[in-house]
Amino acid sequence: MLNLPNLARILASLMRVVILADPLDNQHAGIHYYTWNLVSQLGKVDSDLDYYILRRKKDKLLPEDKQVIVKNYRFPGYAALRMFWIIPRKLRKLKADVVVEPAHFGPFNLPKRMKRVTVIHDLTPILFPHLHRFHSQLLQRIFLKGILRRAKLIISNSKNTARDIESYDPGLKNRIISIYLGRDEHISYCEQDDYLKRMFKGKPYFLFSGTIEPRKNLSVLLKAYELYRNQSNDAPLLVIAGRPGWKSRAFFEALSKHPFRQDIILTGYLPRHLMAALYSQAIALVFPSLYEGFGLPAVEAMSCGTPCLLSETSSLPEVGGKAALYFNPEDPAAIAKSMIKISTDESLRKALSGLALLQAEKFSWKEYAVIFDQEMKKLINE
Repeated sequence: MLNLPNLARILASLMRVVILADPLDNQHAGIHYYTWNLVSQLGKVDSDLDYYILRRKKDKLLPEDKQVIVKNYRFPGYAALRMFWIIPRKLRKLKADVVVEPAHFGPFNLPKRMKRVTVIHDLTPILFPHLHRFHSQLLQRIFLKGILRRAKLIISNSKNTARDIESYDPGLKNRIISIYLGRDEHISYCEQDDYLKRMFKGKPYFLFSGTIEPRKNLSVLLKAYELYRNQSNDAPLLVIAGRPGWKSRAFFEALSKHPFRQDIILTGYLPRHLMAALYSQAIALVFPSLYEGFGLPAVEAMSCGTPCLLSETSSLPEVGGKAALYFNPEDPAAIAKSMIKISTDESLRKALSGLALLQAEKFSWKEYAVIFDQEMKKLINE
C-alpha cells in the first residue's frame, strides 16, 4: 500500500534550497554572523529539505558534501561575471528549487522556476544614503526594487524593517515576514578577563560595540561622553569595540580633539570570548545608532545581564523592550543624562540587569532556523 506521509517526505527531501553564503568569506560583521548562525543551525534542524551552501571556499566546520564552491578571482569584471553568469549557471546545474540571498543583493539571472528569497537586514542605503559610500547607495537605488519584486519571499529581522520595506514598495506587503535573530549561546555573564583588566587598568567603563561608521552615530556619543564627564564626579572610561568602517574620518578627527581622549579606548576587533567579558563588566552598553535593522549588540549585552542605553529609533525598542533606557540619538545631552542615571542609581542597574536576562531569552537561533525551514517548505508548496 502506498504510504502517503512517507511519499510526501521523500518528495520533500528532493527539494533543494541553496543559500548564497559569500558573507562567510568576504565579511566580518553582522551579515557574516547572521549567515554563519543560519547555516550552522539549519544543519541541526530535522528537516525534509535538502540544504546546500554556495560560497568561495570550504569550511571544515560545515558538512563538506553540502558546500558548493565558486571561487572568486581578483581581476576586473570577474565579480560581476561570477554574480550574473557563473553562479546562476551553477544553480541551474544544482537544480535548485529555492535560492536564498542573505546579503540582500540578488539572486540574479535565475530561471522562473527557481523561487528567490532575499533577506533584508535594513534599508539604510535607501533611507540614509548620505551615511553610505556612493557606490553602495547607487547600486541599491539601481537594483533593490527589482530584487524585491522578483523575490517570492522577503525576510526581515524586525517588524520595523518590515514596515520600512512596505513603505518603500507597498506592493510587497504580502511577501514580507519578520523573524527575530538569535542570541549567541557562547555570550553570557563572565568575570573580567585578565587581558581586559590590563587594558582598562581596573577602571569602570561604558561600552559601545559595533563597526565605526556614520550610522552608528559615534561622533554624537563622543559629545555625550564629554557632557557626562563635565557633569559627573565619576570618571569611567568609554570603550569602543569594533573595526573602523567607511566614512569614519570625522569620528577619528573628533576623537583626536576630545578633552578626555586619554579615557577613550578603541579595542578594535575582539574574539567572542573577550566580548562576553567586555559586555559583562560594563556599566552599560551605550548604543546611539541612528538606525538598526535589528541590533545584535543589544541582545549580546542583555545576555550578559548588562543594562542597555539605546536609541529610541528603528528596531531598537523592539529588541530592548522594557529592559533598556531610551534616548533621542541626535541629542547628546539626552544620552549623557541616561549615562548619569544608570551610573548613579544602583537599584536601577540591578532592575535592568534582571530584565535584560529575561529579554535576551526571547531571541534564539535555533528557533530562527526552525521558522526559516517552515517558511521554505511553505514557499516550495505554493
